[in-house]
Amino acid sequence: MVRRALVAVGVLTLVVSAAACRTDATQDASADPTGEPMFGPVEGYVTDMEAFDAFIAQRPTPEQFRDRYPDVSLLLPGALATKEFRTNNSRYFARLGDDGHIVGGRFM
Repeated sequence: MVRRALVAVGVLTLVVSAAACRTDATQDASADPTGEPMFGPVEGYVTDMEAFDAFIAQRPTPEQFRDRYPDVSLLLPGALATKEFRTNNSRYFARLGDDGHIVGGRFM
């Protein structure tokens, strides 16, 4: 009985250790609309506009946008929001295509 418990604890430890050893690229990868992997979230507000524009050109879904830029407020059409002027690229007003994917927008 004790032997089974020790084996079970050992197996559980191996499973938990193996899960913890996954790389960030594996954990954060999600398929973009073109099927290419997009790695990890970008912390903070948008500072690399070239990379941001390339990301938007891939027509991400709102969920993919939030996964990639978790610190940027995504406002979809019809959302209520104040219109204060922000210069730090912290709030993106998206335009959606017919398929619900982001096709453009602007920071405000």
